[in-house]
Amino acid sequence: MKILFIHPNMPGQYKHHCRVLAADKNNQVVFITKPKSLEIPNVHKVEYKMPRDAVATTHRYLIGTERAVLQGQEVWRVCKALKEREGFVPDVICAHPGWGDALFIKDIYPDSALLNFFEFYYQSHGSDVNFDKEYSPASLDDEARVRIKNITNILSLESADWGISPTFWQKSVHPIEFQSKISVLHDGIDTEYCHPDAQAEIVLPSGKVFRAGDKVVTYIARNFEPYRGFPTFMRAAELLLKERSDVHIIAVGADEVSYGRKLGKGNTWREEMLKTVKLDMERVHFTGVLSYAQLIKLFQISAAHIYLTYPFVLSWSMLESMASGVAMIASSTSPVLEVIEHGKNGLLVDFFSPQDLVEKICSVLDHPDGMQEMRNQARKTVQNRYDLQKLMPLHVALIGDLAEKRLPPPTNAKIEQLYL
Repeated sequence: MKILFIHPNMPGQYKHHCRVLAADKNNQVVFITKPKSLEIPNVHKVEYKMPRDAVATTHRYLIGTERAVLQGQEVWRVCKALKEREGFVPDVICAHPGWGDALFIKDIYPDSALLNFFEFYYQSHGSDVNFDKEYSPASLDDEARVRIKNITNILSLESADWGISPTFWQKSVHPIEFQSKISVLHDGIDTEYCHPDAQAEIVLPSGKVFRAGDKVVTYIARNFEPYRGFPTFMRAAELLLKERSDVHIIAVGADEVSYGRKLGKGNTWREEMLKTVKLDMERVHFTGVLSYAQLIKLFQISAAHIYLTYPFVLSWSMLESMASGVAMIASSTSPVLEVIEHGKNGLLVDFFSPQDLVEKICSVLDHPDGMQEMRNQARKTVQNRYDLQKLMPLHVALIGDLAEKRLPPPTNAKIEQLYL
């Protein structure tokens, strides 16, 4: 079987897929991406570069679309060369279409099955836009902008032979007309690697050492920003440190913006929030970005872990932390509600209430065994529904169905059984 993966930031959601498929000598695996130092055994990496960015005079609604078209053109050129010079025609193409990479893929490979990863479809109501009236209030202009923002998404839905969404809620935000050809199938969490460890310890970049059993509250986001509840976290941190003299807080993340608006002038959300709260910086540790191994160690030593999010894409870190046995305290928002049952495998809080967050943190810290049964149930949830060892064979089978032109793919019925 010949499989083509397309993602601008290799490996993206295909970290495990390409390794498993490339390990089979009967498969030929190619990965198209932007310049990346990562190498995966038996995977032929092909890189492309953008010749230019969208021009400043483009209508602001369309800047993202122009950028997607440019990116799609470059991938088209790469594929044309692969086809003409190397004779490579994939049986299946696995692509994340959000950046436009797969816009023209069916034009160069019309007979190859296209399996798109449908992560999110933007809406002006009911999801991330206008959820946070303080930091992202929506206007009529925003409603128009969001509609146009979906140009790449709608074209990708139309061209795909089949699709995957990692959660039911993320599938549900896509147009109903296309949902019948989307399977809910998470990327998978390696629960053998992400596991509890009562002997765990972590050394922070500052040299400070923390161990399992310490009163450590943890928070992680790719970037510190409102979409992941950073303002609420910072306000709660101020309250918590005043209330508890025995607590340390570790916050992991970068100072860029992944989602939503930027502050401009080089400002960061961390700088902005530090102007509004007073923190004991001897007990708050901003680590920057940690390695994956360090991140899992952080989860293993955490006495209470905070996960906050707009109604948006569910983070891998939430499930990885649960698999590691954390006492999860998470926002009562749509993607979280699919996973967390309050009091059973985690505690739910009002996204906008620092006081509610602090009360839930203290309830864990003051519990005789740190709510061990809740921690156990958090891990079981991930083992039962999101375990890599269970899900990866379904991913491989789904790709195999598409290679054989079986639509709808029989594997979809097995996938649906998993979540019953």
